[in-house]
Amino acid sequence: MRRRIVTLTVLSSVLATSLFGLPLAVGALWYFRTHTTSALERAADGAAVVVSDALAAGEPVQVPDNEDGAEVGVYDPQGHLLAGDGPPIADDVVRGVSATRSDMLNQKVGDEDVLAVPVLTGARLTGIVRAALPRSALTRDVGITWLVMAGCAIGAVLASWLVARRIAARLTRPLEDLACAAARLGEGDFSARSRRSAIPEIDRVGAALDVTAARIGETLERERAFSAEASHQLRTPLAGLRLQLESALETPGRDPYAAVRAGITAADRLERTVEDLLALSRERRTPRDELDLTALLAGLTDAPLPDHRQLRLDITDPPPVRASAPAVRQVLAVLLDNALNHGEGTITVRARDAGGALAVDVVDEGPDLGERDPFADHTPGGHGIGLRLARSLAEAEGGRLRLSRPDPPTFTLLLPEAPAS
Repeated sequence: MRRRIVTLTVLSSVLATSLFGLPLAVGALWYFRTHTTSALERAADGAAVVVSDALAAGEPVQVPDNEDGAEVGVYDPQGHLLAGDGPPIADDVVRGVSATRSDMLNQKVGDEDVLAVPVLTGARLTGIVRAALPRSALTRDVGITWLVMAGCAIGAVLASWLVARRIAARLTRPLEDLACAAARLGEGDFSARSRRSAIPEIDRVGAALDVTAARIGETLERERAFSAEASHQLRTPLAGLRLQLESALETPGRDPYAAVRAGITAADRLERTVEDLLALSRERRTPRDELDLTALLAGLTDAPLPDHRQLRLDITDPPPVRASAPAVRQVLAVLLDNALNHGEGTITVRARDAGGALAVDVVDEGPDLGERDPFADHTPGGHGIGLRLARSLAEAEGGRLRLSRPDPPTFTLLLPEAPAS
């Protein structure tokens, strides 16, 4: 791209210089030719005025000096040189004036420009003044002028080349930076950012690339976080299934069919968890239909509980809501798992009307959580990743998940009430 910009700029400069310089060169040649003719006229007319009286009286004549350096000679009507410089015998220019008695005659003779004017006394021709300048002077003046013009043209082309290189570097360097940033982005470095160049069009492209990199980085970070949280969510049913199988192996007299049925139930819960997580991870979210809360809460009773723990459901006229059943089921599964692992005593799941919203409380009889944040990544109580996943799922459904009471530990899921049809 740099070479193209420089080449086009130089070609444009050469074209503009040629279109301007050629007519100017022709004009300079015409100017110097006109100047030569004017100089010859001044020299001839000045000499004619000086020698006219002497020629009329038949006295000796003396040619005056001229400032233009012209060679001036005075001839009699028969063509003989009387004074000054010139050929002894009149040439064609002098004879032409003598024959035609024209006011002036200008011709090229050999390597000279010659101009002749008659000297008249009344109607009588008393002499002819001949002025001549060598053509080498004209050639020298025209050549010097053309050389100066050529030097200026070369300087203009060189200046345009330098300016084009600078402009090309200024235009291509931001594009090269954009290419480097795009290459880093393609290699997985989503922190890559492009530098600003003070060129609005390129800066807009760089800003769009920066926004794209930031969005891709955020999306990938969310996907990684979701994968980590989802894997944590899958460990609970896998651990339960493993414990049931190990318990069956350690009790030889136990009915194997009961262990098989319990394993199938745990496998069904694991499969449902996997399906829910896959549905929630897709870009096209599951549709928000009216939630069958009673059936969803009843499904919580399928979870295996230790012998010393109990689960109690309390459904008190909950309002209708529209939400994704897999999302709500996973939120409640996280809360139930959190109560089983970190709480104590009876677990109560209470659904109630919270004034324009559905509130689902999960309460256990565990110790006071105090000032600790159970939604943090690392807490002494061992909460964290699962609760973060549950909160993100609740917020995706337009709801909220919070610790409503630290003692006894009470987590509350709030979902907005469905508008009336």
